[in-house]
Amino acid sequence: MIKEEDIRYNLNWLKENGFGGVEIAWVYPLNRFNPNDTTYTPRQEWLSPQWTNIVDFTIRYADSSGLGCDLTLGTLWPFGDSYVTADQATRRYGDPEWRQVITRSWEHPKSGYVVDHLTPANYLPYFTRLVKNFPRPEASKSQSYFIDSWEVETEKLWCKGFDKDFYTRFGYDITPFMDSIYYPGNRQYLYDYMSLISDKVLKFYKDFDSTLNSVGILSRGQVSGAPCDLISGYSMLDIPEGESMLFEPEFSSIPASSALLAGKPVVSAETFTCLYGWPGDYIREEQTADLKLVADALFANGINHIIWHGKPHNPEGYDTVNFYATTHIGSESTMAEEIPFFNSYLEKVSSYMRKGATYSDIAVYLPLEDAWCKGVMPKEKQFIWAWGYYEMRYVYFPEELTGFRPTWINLAFLEKASVVKGSLKAGNAEYKALYIDAEYLDYRVIRRLLELSRDGLRIIVKKNPKEPGACIHPDYASLAQQLMNSENVFAFIPDDIEPFVKGSELPPFWCRTDGNSLYIFFASPTADKLKFPLEYGQALDEKTEKIQASISFKGRNYTLELIFEPYQSLLYKIKGNKVEKIDISFIPKRPEVKLRSSGYEAPWLVK
Repeated sequence: MIKEEDIRYNLNWLKENGFGGVEIAWVYPLNRFNPNDTTYTPRQEWLSPQWTNIVDFTIRYADSSGLGCDLTLGTLWPFGDSYVTADQATRRYGDPEWRQVITRSWEHPKSGYVVDHLTPANYLPYFTRLVKNFPRPEASKSQSYFIDSWEVETEKLWCKGFDKDFYTRFGYDITPFMDSIYYPGNRQYLYDYMSLISDKVLKFYKDFDSTLNSVGILSRGQVSGAPCDLISGYSMLDIPEGESMLFEPEFSSIPASSALLAGKPVVSAETFTCLYGWPGDYIREEQTADLKLVADALFANGINHIIWHGKPHNPEGYDTVNFYATTHIGSESTMAEEIPFFNSYLEKVSSYMRKGATYSDIAVYLPLEDAWCKGVMPKEKQFIWAWGYYEMRYVYFPEELTGFRPTWINLAFLEKASVVKGSLKAGNAEYKALYIDAEYLDYRVIRRLLELSRDGLRIIVKKNPKEPGACIHPDYASLAQQLMNSENVFAFIPDDIEPFVKGSELPPFWCRTDGNSLYIFFASPTADKLKFPLEYGQALDEKTEKIQASISFKGRNYTLELIFEPYQSLLYKIKGNKVEKIDISFIPKRPEVKLRSSGYEAPWLVK
């Protein structure tokens, strides 16, 4: 059973080591790892009064200790449990008896179904049931309920009535194409299919948020992996959340961009997950220098709240329980003596990167249509859990925009935006120009771009656009030609639109403006373009690097010599004629380097 004294022990340790709160995730017991052990590990039954009582105690004790306490709205990763019926469960086209099963949850060895995420009549009762059973004691800190990255089986995702909804919207029957929907020759049908799937998934996130807000709870979550318009999905959550390293740090610029457009001040990230590989390379051997490298890369992509992944629950006086995907946190961690100081560093940088709002000078259209049309990634890009371009896990800002501070934008926010004296105003952003490098652009996008160009917005369009989908508009080609011929549309960045930061081999950076002040975080050059997985000791850095940079802000030019000592990033405040370097120094232990064996085969790759 989960005991109060063990909860106190774990929370006390976290408080003493500089953590600001916890997020409780409900997962399987340890004996799940032995398939021959089907004994029941004693614990409070899922959603029982005893379970509610121990969760209530945890929230209250955390609050009394000055810790926040968020809860995951479900057990394991995709939403579902043993209470979800087969009629309420997620479905796949062409296999009417198939249901996605949860087998590794808090209820183990009992299994359950993943709830249908496309049909409100199926997922709303799930939301209501859990919210009713989750305790909400009065607390001094705001509380969020969390939704993890999308782990619903997405191939040929389906629900009752989908074919009718599709016909109503698009005027043709999608079912003859479903068995071959991912074939390259069917990309026009795939785009239409993905468009309707996206709308239903966005409705799911909207209902998740509104259900929680109706009882005074904030929504926090990851839209990574979801088959939807990612910017719109993230914008529906109170706290959009990135993740790393299963998604590269650069992916977090998408939730950060959404937060800017939607006026959300906090952008969190599940951090340090599967740092050195999946499922758990070098577990309990993690090195703080490597973690700092990842955190700095996330700060340089708009994250301002780090959520460690993570700490397994241990009995009082022990630190023997592991969780396979985590960076291990506990008294026996290899980083134990560094954790309080590292947390102080994370807290300080996060506090500055929450000031005001993100500063961005160029809006870049997120090429959603291209991703939805492409279908299946080549095997060398796939993971065993990630196969589709729709995830957009390999979408990056163009190299041409180095020195600018771009953020992503989509149709939904272009439609809400206005042009004022040549600048595009959208949410908390004000852009000098819009940059588009996409093969396909939706008809609605073309129409909106024409309107914006006529209003005086300068738009850089790198390719002649094509219309996606099977429902071709007869005037698309004419509108596209009008757009390309507009006096405010360019094939290259106009000479008078200059980079915000100039310099040779610039490091990754992120900016916030607060009134007349600019805060700019320059990550160590070693944190640029990190890929999964990190190598053990990748952060090893024994040289000082100097980079000359100039910054243009509010009509002034500032010259900086960026001096990167080993393992260090830089933070500056600029206001008026004053440039202040803010001390964020934290020197981790020198990391040890280990090379993988010559015969190492990555178990996450598709063979």
